[in-house]
Amino acid sequence: MREMSAPAGSPRTDRELVEAVLHHKDEPAFLELYRRHTPRLFMLVARLLARGDDEAEDVVQEIWVHAFQGMGRFQWNSEFSTWLTGIGLNRVRDRIRKYGRSREDGVSIVPDIAVAPDRHETRIDLERMIARLPDGERMVLVLHDVEGMKHREISDHLDIPEGTSKTHLANARKRLRAMMSGGGE
Repeated sequence: MREMSAPAGSPRTDRELVEAVLHHKDEPAFLELYRRHTPRLFMLVARLLARGDDEAEDVVQEIWVHAFQGMGRFQWNSEFSTWLTGIGLNRVRDRIRKYGRSREDGVSIVPDIAVAPDRHETRIDLERMIARLPDGERMVLVLHDVEGMKHREISDHLDIPEGTSKTHLANARKRLRAMMSGGGE
């Protein structure tokens, strides 16, 4: 599997940073990994949970705790970001199973997403609509349409049949179209 190259301005790849953390207890290397991957993880978790920034921040911290504990077992069969996403999906699923998610929480709380000012209201409306979707449909929609995952990957990550992933996506899109046209859910 290919290794994520270092972003502009950073001389080290994810693999080099992980090796520095594991073998030298290099705190700046861990901080660089954290800064590199946390913004995307936060947005993913916030969209999947649809419960607000505080809970998303808690889950992101859980992701990093699990990642740090399991870093030595990471095999590099995928990119480091893919591995973190898998940990994140497990943490989100655990959180949803443990605490549930009330519709009211998701409807009124929208993650703070940086967007161009002229698109801000449209973006917030879309985020609210996504937050109103049932958990399974919301997760598949975000993973497929926002994160760009294929149904096979979603199936593996969520431990659901590929056909269920496709059905959830179709249902989520249908619900969103109905909401956008004013037809509610």
